[in-house]
Amino acid sequence: MENQDITTHLQQRFGSAVQHTPPDAWQVETPDYRLLVLLSTDQSWLRLLMPIVPGEVAQPYLSQILEANFDLTQEVRYALHQNVLWGVFQYELASLTAVRFEAAISRLLGMKQEGIDPFFNALVEQQIRQIIVAAKQQGQSLTATMQTLDRLYSEGIMGNLDDSSTDKAQVLASWQRQLERLWEEDL
Repeated sequence: MENQDITTHLQQRFGSAVQHTPPDAWQVETPDYRLLVLLSTDQSWLRLLMPIVPGEVAQPYLSQILEANFDLTQEVRYALHQNVLWGVFQYELASLTAVRFEAAISRLLGMKQEGIDPFFNALVEQQIRQIIVAAKQQGQSLTATMQTLDRLYSEGIMGNLDDSSTDKAQVLASWQRQLERLWEEDL
């Protein structure tokens, strides 16, 4: 892929949002995201960078983020730099194809759109599984476990005492769905 190819592909996909700083940098900025396209000093490698969330937001989920790098992210990776969680794609420019370039951009946009939601959800599911294991070790049924959670919410040990009864009901309904979904699994 050549520099002009990069410019052409970016302009076809993003139109006037593309800013080019010849010879080695492009930026696409919209209200929803910012994509940086940089070439190495010797212009042999291309790097796509997209800020996902501030580093302090990502901090509680670093374990899940590293697991995603290993299992899920395909040609892109998560990285921390300057207290920002980034989506990153690096590739040798000479062997980069338009299809791979477009796929990497699409994957980065998907990562930005998801934010940290997948990591939060994975952490919540892990915690629900721990509750199920503890409840089963104590011989509790699903119903008894839900009664315990209801009591913990009522006493303010979980949740917020200032939550309305509607908010509390929604949270407990969510707990119920998750517990029912995972209860019969062999944990």
